[in-house]
Amino acid sequence: MAIAKAERLMNLALCLLGARRPLSKRELRGSVEAYLEAGSDDSFNRMFERDKDDLRELGLVIETVENLEGEVGYLARPDSNRLPAITLDAEEAAALGLAAKVWQQARLAGAASGALQKLRAAGLPEDVDPYGSHGALEPRIPVHEAAFEPLMLACRDRRPVVFDYRKASAARPETRQVEPWALECWRGHWYLAGFDRERGAERVFRLSRITGKVRARGTGFTAPVPDVVTVRETVRGWAGETADRSALIRLRSGAGYPLRAKATKVRELGDGWDELEIPYGHGLDAWLVEFGPDVVVLEPAELRADVVDRLRAVAKG
Repeated sequence: MAIAKAERLMNLALCLLGARRPLSKRELRGSVEAYLEAGSDDSFNRMFERDKDDLRELGLVIETVENLEGEVGYLARPDSNRLPAITLDAEEAAALGLAAKVWQQARLAGAASGALQKLRAAGLPEDVDPYGSHGALEPRIPVHEAAFEPLMLACRDRRPVVFDYRKASAARPETRQVEPWALECWRGHWYLAGFDRERGAERVFRLSRITGKVRARGTGFTAPVPDVVTVRETVRGWAGETADRSALIRLRSGAGYPLRAKATKVRELGDGWDELEIPYGHGLDAWLVEFGPDVVVLEPAELRADVVDRLRAVAKG
């Protein structure tokens, strides 16, 4: 059984690599002998999808292309699947080892281990241990959101998605149709950058606010993907990190330590309250709402009004 699957994967890989144009499922079924023996369309579709995922897991870059008639085709370009000779010194190997170790507690653990095996096959010296010289370091990037894996695959395959998203100021989620570009972790939270079809513009979504399942859509992208997607810079701007003004707030003693870390001035007021001066930029109102009754905005008036409006929206449900 293992030999039969390996032969089927090899035949599919050769077929995709040798094609001069994208091949549809129908054409691939007629070109790979094992697919001709599939008893039904459903059986073939399941087999093909598993094989395609297995080839991608092994490192084959398979493009998904949609023609003018809306038919989806698949292609593995030789120039996209050809690597130069890889030579790594001990320090470079250690850096890659640490990068792979980051994912050991996440859903990419298998891919990270597989990547190290491929580096071994490509010439990584056998006497170099990517983990050994830095065994005391235990880097971790937590991935707890169920939306991470389907969004990661959608970014890789350039596949639009639909999901329900609850904004910080909203009591109920809204359905969003997004063309995903990139994922990035910032301050312990994962964010997705992409093109929001309904709003016709770039948007950034925090994965912890995605509710329900992420559903893929077969249609292609309608907007160009930027050469550089600056998720972190966009999130920083929305979070007020690039602020050029200041806000004055009252903060309950012993609470709101993230706000205290950002404060430029702190003054004890007594009676269990402190007065803080913090940078004020776009998105600060949404952040302050998260601290609930522990925060009171003193000035500016526009920030106070925005926070009050958000709190009333949440209270109304």
